[in-house]
Amino acid sequence: MAGKKYKESLKNVDIEKLYKLEDAVELVKKCVYAKFNESMDMAIRLGVDPKHSDQTVRGSVVLPHGSGKKVRIVVFAKGEKEKEAKDAGADYVGAEDLAEKVSKGWMDFDSVVSTPDLMGMVGKLGKILGPRGLMPNPKTGTVTFDLAKIIKEIRQGRADFKVDKAGIVHVPVGKASFDVKHLLDNVNVVLESIMKAKPASSKGRYLKSITLSSTMGPGVKVDPILVANMFA
Repeated sequence: MAGKKYKESLKNVDIEKLYKLEDAVELVKKCVYAKFNESMDMAIRLGVDPKHSDQTVRGSVVLPHGSGKKVRIVVFAKGEKEKEAKDAGADYVGAEDLAEKVSKGWMDFDSVVSTPDLMGMVGKLGKILGPRGLMPNPKTGTVTFDLAKIIKEIRQGRADFKVDKAGIVHVPVGKASFDVKHLLDNVNVVLESIMKAKPASSKGRYLKSITLSSTMGPGVKVDPILVANMFA
């Protein structure tokens, strides 16, 4: 059952209306009521069938104004690369010792990077990391020897996205406390990246629906046709 504060904030939203992007961002900010600094998230329903491998939409983008969240980074690396990761500011760096720690249930981190030579070992952690969206992947740049670059990107506020089984992409776009312009900049960078990732085999309308919301607040629907025209 919805709480009293949620119901009060919902009064600000016309649930039947499709809002312009800027108006939606302003409205989400207006609906914030929690005592903590809520995140702002975007859910985009795409005209793809994720059951087909050629219609998987995934990628990553560096949010120009960051995510507002402190990210704990784990790096699987050895030798010189271990030193590079530590110098670049990774929170935890290791190899077999780190893999064993994770396999025993340690999950005190938000992002995982690996050098290519250790992916055989990291791959065995797939059942633990995969369901949480933490498995390193070359397509998102998290399997790389250029550790300093990827760690810097993650620190700056890198958002990874991947369409789920229902055809929806969920992406954090900052904190509700950010000003409207900074949130819009972050949202536009994500939308542009998702538009560029449109599979050639996707037919019909690609952007089916877009909803913005804060952690505790109601969803605000964005007009997907206006957004599609912005990036046409």
